[in-house]
Amino acid sequence: MRVIAGTARRLQLKTPEGLDTRPTTDRIKETLFNMIWQDVVQTRFLDCFAGSGGIGIEALSRGAAEAVFIEKNPKAAACIRENLKTTHLEAHGRILTCDILSGLRRLEGQKEAFGVIFMDPPYEQGWERQVLEYLKDSRLADSDTLIIVEASLPTGFSYTEQLGYETVKEKIYKTNKHIFLKKQTEQE
Repeated sequence: MRVIAGTARRLQLKTPEGLDTRPTTDRIKETLFNMIWQDVVQTRFLDCFAGSGGIGIEALSRGAAEAVFIEKNPKAAACIRENLKTTHLEAHGRILTCDILSGLRRLEGQKEAFGVIFMDPPYEQGWERQVLEYLKDSRLADSDTLIIVEASLPTGFSYTEQLGYETVKEKIYKTNKHIFLKKQTEQE
């Protein structure tokens, strides 16, 4: 796994050994960032279920102002720390080593919403719904925040409109998909 583009282009990233992480492939990462590059520049980026940190580090390499990584596994968090150091992006990254809901609560006091929130939770466990339910009333996301969920192909998102989200885009790959959501504004 490597950084695709930007200041850390071509640098290899480490992944945690023996863990049940599924690093996003280089090809899917490249496709994703080709779709969202304008949303990433100078934004605050939140990488949930961060694993090795590859997505947040890619965002930093491509010009994000800051990336916050939430990862509960201490070995994976150490891997993120090492990858940030390798890419010389550690000054712009912050790692919260805790479960996802605790991490989101710890971030609540901040002044502004994130520009992009990315999550790649364990498949088929309902984590994406829990995070979306939390974010619907949170100041971490506003109507300008792009929320991206990486999920297995069978994962359904029919509930998102009921939670106050609109689906902006959906990208289907061979084995998984990305769902792009935004909070609906009050007028809608």
